[in-house]
Amino acid sequence: MPAYLLRRIAMTIPTLLLVSIAVFTLMRLIPGDPVLLMLGEGADPAQLALMRHQMGLDQPLPVQYLVWLRHALAGDLGVSTTNGLPVLPLIWERFHVSAVIVLVAVALASLIAVPAGLVAAWRKDKPTDLAIIGAATLMLSVPSFWLGLLLLMFFGQYLGWLPVVGYVPMSENFSQGVLYVILPIATLLLVETGVLTRMSRASTIEILRLEYVTHARAKGVPESQVLRRHVLPNAFNPTLTMIGLILGHLLSGIAVLETVFTLPGLGRLMIDSIFARDYPVLQGCLLFTACIYVVINLIVDMCYPLFDPRVTVQ
Repeated sequence: MPAYLLRRIAMTIPTLLLVSIAVFTLMRLIPGDPVLLMLGEGADPAQLALMRHQMGLDQPLPVQYLVWLRHALAGDLGVSTTNGLPVLPLIWERFHVSAVIVLVAVALASLIAVPAGLVAAWRKDKPTDLAIIGAATLMLSVPSFWLGLLLLMFFGQYLGWLPVVGYVPMSENFSQGVLYVILPIATLLLVETGVLTRMSRASTIEILRLEYVTHARAKGVPESQVLRRHVLPNAFNPTLTMIGLILGHLLSGIAVLETVFTLPGLGRLMIDSIFARDYPVLQGCLLFTACIYVVINLIVDMCYPLFDPRVTVQ
């Protein structure tokens, strides 16, 4: 197991390095001069040259990248040109909002979808299977922003049970803060339950066709034990992969839902930085989200041996 973990971690390092190069290059390809944007069109050429020198923009691109990478490794992603705040604490504050919604929604979706997919596969082509897969397909087909608007209108405007707009941090008022995240969590829960249910069903059907399942049934092992001990652990890995991909994608920023529910999350920060042309914040958001995606997939890779003994750990 230690050797397996070390190999996976070692493979992550060059991936993160390539990600940093891609983010740096992408930001340099954006049209426009950030110094001119900061100082304005009527700025003195001497002031522009001085600011470029202070920001290191007069250096060759490889030198700029190495300087930026050194600061990034030290946790310094620069300062926002919009409000003058350090970028990393700003990103972390917004990420906390997105993380709470995403982690709770995906955890609940997994608890619902994995058993539902297992039952649907076990009752394949029966009314139970058709009902589960039909509901999953319906949830998967509905756009998240439209579903969010429907929930807002019904539970917020029509019934008046939940707030429609705004956000209260749970650190300030926990009970009030929970009310503001119920609808975003419910929206993600419904959509991702459909995705994970279909994946769980498909992988379980493949496992049910294998010989060792037939052999266990022939030995008289109760069906509940066959499903729990032989089918579920081996069928869970593809679903685990999908959970990792969903987590990485959603933690990178649920910009549409954050806009619908007016939440100050990471996706909303990225959109605001694009409109404000706040290049340090945008560059920091891109690097942060890419690292989150890579780290989530690393964690998923390290979890494989826990669920499937066929995965080598030598």
